[in-house]
Amino acid sequence: MSTSCFDREDDTFIVLVNHEDQYSIWPHWKAVPGGWSVVPEVRGDKKTVLAFVDRTWTDMRPKSLREWMARQESDSAAAAE
Repeated sequence: MSTSCFDREDDTFIVLVNHEDQYSIWPHWKAVPGGWSVVPEVRGDKKTVLAFVDRTWTDMRPKSLREWMARQESDSAAAAE
C-alpha cells in the first residue's frame, strides 16, 4: 500500500495560490499545476506551510464571490440613501 506524497510530514512543501485567492500546499518537487502560483516566501515542512495557510486564508469564499457580495452591499447602501 503506497502513501500519498501529501501524507509525508518530513517532506518539503510550498504554498500555492490561485486567481480566486484559494490556497493549497504542494510538494516542492512536483510541477505546479496550471492556474496556480507559488507563494515565494513560504517553504518548509508540512506543519510550517499549513500554519501559514491557516493564518493567511481566513475567508474561504472565492475572491469573485467576495467581490460580488461587496458590490451587492454597496448597491444596497446606495439605494437606501
